[in-house]
Amino acid sequence: MTATINTGLSKTERTDVARELTKALADSYAVYLKTHGYHWNIRGPEFFALHTLLETQYREIWEALDTIAERIRALGEFAPQGYATFANLTAIKDGDPEKDAPAMLQELMTDHQTLIATLRAALKSADSDGDDVSVDLMTARLAAHEKAAWMLRSTLGTR
Repeated sequence: MTATINTGLSKTERTDVARELTKALADSYAVYLKTHGYHWNIRGPEFFALHTLLETQYREIWEALDTIAERIRALGEFAPQGYATFANLTAIKDGDPEKDAPAMLQELMTDHQTLIATLRAALKSADSDGDDVSVDLMTARLAAHEKAAWMLRSTLGTR
């Protein structure tokens, strides 16, 4: 059974936006997994502060995953699921627990920047298709990931 979806967006517009949101969800999930893994495996003299910083970041991302997936569903598309599906949708690579703390933070900072670019593309698509709800969601996610990248840069002692 197919329900009629009447949100003021055409099927093509909803599909276009959902495609970009799917990429944003995959990149977000990859950053979540890496952040959580580095939270478990970080070590060194600043362990507690870094462990706490990463926990704050992965918990925030975890909450956003559901919101992004639910927006994809509200647009009438299926949200991706499964590790292989996410791996095929993201350019973000798995983390390496053998890295030292600065290398982990540097990698996460770069991953947030990759995700920021993905979010900007999704925002642009949503804006051009007139999907204000997705624009709002992507704007909020951009703010969160720009803040996360800034915190990582600052922790590393860079601008």
